[in-house]
Amino acid sequence: MTGGHTPAGSDGTATPASRLGQVSWALFDWANQPFFTLVTTFIFGPYFAGELVAGLQKAQLLQALGRPPDAADLARINEASGAAGQAALAFTQSASGVLLALLSPFLGSMADITGRRKPYILVFQILTAIGCAILWFATPGSAAIVPAISFALILATIGAEFSIVFNNAQLPSIVEPSRMGWLSGLGWGLGYTGGLLSLFIVLAVRDPSMVGLAPSGSPPLFGLDAKTFEVERLIGPASALWLAIFVIPMFLFTPDGKASGISPIDAARDGARKLWATIKKVAHYRNPFLFLIAYMIYNDGLAAIIAFGGVYAKGVFGWSTVTLGVFGIIITLAAIPGCLLGGRLDDRIGSRRLVLITTAGVTIAALGILSVSANKILFFVSATPLDPARGLFGSAQELTFMAFALLLGACMGPMQAGSRTMMGRLAPPGMAGEFYGLYALSGRATAWMAPTAIAIVTTATETQRWGVAVVIPFLVIGFALLWFVREERASAAH
Repeated sequence: MTGGHTPAGSDGTATPASRLGQVSWALFDWANQPFFTLVTTFIFGPYFAGELVAGLQKAQLLQALGRPPDAADLARINEASGAAGQAALAFTQSASGVLLALLSPFLGSMADITGRRKPYILVFQILTAIGCAILWFATPGSAAIVPAISFALILATIGAEFSIVFNNAQLPSIVEPSRMGWLSGLGWGLGYTGGLLSLFIVLAVRDPSMVGLAPSGSPPLFGLDAKTFEVERLIGPASALWLAIFVIPMFLFTPDGKASGISPIDAARDGARKLWATIKKVAHYRNPFLFLIAYMIYNDGLAAIIAFGGVYAKGVFGWSTVTLGVFGIIITLAAIPGCLLGGRLDDRIGSRRLVLITTAGVTIAALGILSVSANKILFFVSATPLDPARGLFGSAQELTFMAFALLLGACMGPMQAGSRTMMGRLAPPGMAGEFYGLYALSGRATAWMAPTAIAIVTTATETQRWGVAVVIPFLVIGFALLWFVREERASAAH
């Protein structure tokens, strides 16, 4: 912990942390990003849905058929299996979203009362690491392990998301208001860089010939078995180790709040009362209140695209782990400069304008992704059927999909970073923890809705293509509400 720096006082002023303390705070995103990049989005999530759960469902349906399947049977079984896998993944996100919605504002309020946030971050980071470590046991063909892996995903997600609540609440107290956009953007940029590096490592281990480490056709490195998906399963423990190493600088060099001396029990009691008071009066803070509602809606749409992008691509195009990894690298490469540029634009044009611009970009990208199926692009243009022997992104459908995915990648980072900064700009003085708790609540209060809607629509239409359509109303409504938000700090005297 750096000496000579104190957190924001009760009047909302702040003595900025040292540059080392600020960069260490931003490194928190680097430490946590492999969980979101590898586990929930590009590698383990698609494996869980498309191989672990869908594989079991397919085997059960084939056995129940009682005869050799014909082409129509296989098509129906594949669709049903994919829907089952997607629904199972949606359940884990829905469950963690409900728990986060119920507890995050309460915990944020408690942290404000005790004055310290690092102890909370430590506890929840440990939960994240434990949940990730359990993922190694996600062996294919075992129905009994699915509930345990679902629980591990929920545990890790809750730990990571709660940690972010407390880390976000540190932002206004460690940097000047004029540089909040820069530091928030730096955090997102470092996060995406960490995600990019972790994807490169996974590709090198899964297919060493791709990066020149072995002859063509060589098995994964370190004797890992591709048939039992050991590379995909190892991602969980590896993400836990990465987290344990790179979160250390934040604990060492970023200043924490001064302990108030209030016991945890008293803090819990006072936190509950303070939270209830905040909920009752939050509507009087017009700008923060309207922003939180808008964020709740548009962030749900964004989160659904990010979380199900890899699952969607695997279902539509049949992408392998290697192809999904390359896809993740390309998207992340687009996101990194978007984050860094977005941070500077945030300080120059304001958080509101930045989020409006990027939300519009994400909406266009989502519509473009929706327009692509296995045999059409832009909804109506017929395309040559997918060739099983095609090269990487070797079809017009995949190239069109990637073009819109690049737009999504370029916009999603500054959209998230700008939203985080805007909450810091709008929160009343001395209430950063409470409002960042409500910010997390807004971001997750309806988080179960989009994944559940995706599962329902996919099952009803028997195609994953239309599942992504549920994000469009979320993005459009959130954009419309944000249009009426003014970028100004609320007064604490309401």
